[in-house]
Order: sequence, then C-alpha cells, then structure tokens
Amino acid sequence: MIRKPYKDITLSRLGLGNMRYILSDPDNGNSPIDRPKAHAVIDSAYTNGINYFDTAYVYNAGDSERCLGEAMTKYPRDSFYIADKFNLHANPDYEAVFEEQLKRLQTDRIDFYLLHCIMDGNADDYLNSGCIEYFLKQKELGRISYLGFSSHAGPDTLRRFASYRDWDFAQIQLNYFDWYFNTAKEEYEILTERNIPVMVMEPVRGGRLSGLSPEAEAILKEAHPDWSISSWAMRFVKSLPNTQVILSGMNTLEQMNDNLNTFRDDSVLSDADQAVLKKAAETFRASIVVPCTACRYCTEGCPMQINIPEFLKIYNAWKTSGDRPRKETIQAVASEGTPDMCIQCGACAGVCPQSIAIPDLMKELGDAVN
Repeated sequence: MIRKPYKDITLSRLGLGNMRYILSDPDNGNSPIDRPKAHAVIDSAYTNGINYFDTAYVYNAGDSERCLGEAMTKYPRDSFYIADKFNLHANPDYEAVFEEQLKRLQTDRIDFYLLHCIMDGNADDYLNSGCIEYFLKQKELGRISYLGFSSHAGPDTLRRFASYRDWDFAQIQLNYFDWYFNTAKEEYEILTERNIPVMVMEPVRGGRLSGLSPEAEAILKEAHPDWSISSWAMRFVKSLPNTQVILSGMNTLEQMNDNLNTFRDDSVLSDADQAVLKKAAETFRASIVVPCTACRYCTEGCPMQINIPEFLKIYNAWKTSGDRPRKETIQAVASEGTPDMCIQCGACAGVCPQSIAIPDLMKELGDAVN
C-alpha cells in the first residue's frame, strides 16, 4: 500500500469508507450492519496497509461508528487514523454529538474531524452555530488532531467556506465524470489554490463508474485489458497532485483486492491514458444523457401539458447518478401533467429538433417512479 506524507504523519493513499456495508437484513434498511462481513473488510484493509478509516455520525444511524470502533479495538491506537463527521442538521448539539462519537468509537480522540456535508443552503448555519470554535477547542485539548469539512456545495459557496479559516483538509466528490462534465475540477482548484489537501469521496461516483456502457468499456479495455473499469476511476484521482486519501466504500473482499492492486504503486495515468479515459467518458455520457436543449417545441402541442424539458432534466440526473428518481421530485416540477400521464401520441417527438424519442423516455420515467 502506497502512502503519502501529510504534515508530520503519513497516510495510505487508499482509505476505507464505512458507509456502504452489507446489513444483517439486506431487505431492511434499518437493520444493523452485518458484523462478520464488515469486520472482515476492515481487518483486510488494516492488514494490507490502509490506515485511514472514514465514518460519520449519521451513517447507519450510528451503527457505522459502533461497528468501526469495535473492529479497531484489537489494533494499537497509534497505528491508524479515524475520520468522523458532525452533521449540524442531524443533531445541532455539537458537544453532545462529539462525546457520543468518542463512546461509539471507543477512543479518546478523533484524528480527522469534519463538518459534514456543507451545501449552498447550510454553509452559514455551520459558520454561525459556534461548532467551529468548539471543535478548535477540542483540537487544542488533543481530542481532535485535524479539522476540516466535507462539501457538496457549489464553487462559490466552497470558495467562501474554504477561505473562512486555515482548514487542515477538505473532502469533496471527485471523479473523472464530474471533472469533465460538472464542477469537480473547479472545486479541486479552489482547494489547491488555498493549499488545502483534498480527501476524495465518490471516486467511482457511488459505483456508477464501475460499469459503463459496452462501447465505453471497450475503449478502456482496448487500452489496458488488465485494468478493471473501476481502477481507471481510481487511477484518475490518484494522478491529481493535491489528492491525499482516496476513499472507497468497499463492502466485499473482491472490491478490496481490486483497489489494493491499483494502489500497490505510485503509477499515474499517462497523457495517452488521460485521452483514452476522456473519450470513454464522452462515449458513456452520450449513451446515458438525452441531448435536450430545452427549446420547448415539444410542449406546445402536448395534450397532457407535460413540462417535458424539466422532466428530461430529471431523467438525465437519474441516468448519470444511477439514483432512481423519487415521486416527490416529480411532483415538485411546475407542470400540469406528469410523465405517467403521457398518452404516447408522439406529437412531441414529431417536432423535436434533436430527434429524441420523448414518449419512450416519459414512459420509462413514469414507470421508474410508480
């Protein structure tokens, strides 16, 4: 396992995210984590050189912290680092939360502590809550080693939050898809300009980049037949100089072994590899994203008054993220009709400049929600 210096310590380039463990009852989202399976993954991570373990107060309603704490009691405390997070909107009592986290983790300190999930709508809540000052006090007392934050905010909010103080580190969603087609590159540059080391979450976009379209996968396999599809995503973020730890929510030993193989040395993507990956990403995106330009020609003759462009945005978000749309998301759109009301008349498709098969997509979206 390769490591990289961080201040006065060294951290494994690959970190274990503790959010996606198999549950004791997979059909019951509220059931406890399957301890034997989870501990087998944690033990494999530790024995193979991973020394950074990431969890959060809200993961599995606290069971993630408990599971990790139980697993790590067998190892010397100075041989690994725990990252944990405070979520203001889950419980605003930051003093009580911090004490509870120490108990769950069975430790007297948290090495990397984060303000959890900074977003455009809650950044000021964190800044004005008093929690930052409290956690800085805990840092002075040695109960927190390094203080940072995780962000899902847009670039403007991230820029403002990152400039608030001298943060020890920050965690952002960073992967090649969001680099090419979203704001990940700008977010990375905002942190890098401020000399804030980047901890990476979602390097394979919640698993979405582990299985691409057949055409996109063929491009990658032709270049490197021995690389897994997931490893391309890992190699991409590993190649960025300011990335420190790259988190992966591995819940099987097969995933663990694949990642360990990727992080066995410091090799990075060559310029040729970067070009291949971008071509594959563009091919994949073209296969999942509908090229709607929101010209609205389709809406003028729709007998059901469906706001088609807005629903196609939801469709694209679904196909890009892999997260099935929710009924509340559909209902929140300003529209008289909804996708499930489409009568398949084809009036929309007949006037679409992009030749989009709109009735088929409305049916697919309607079926996905209902």
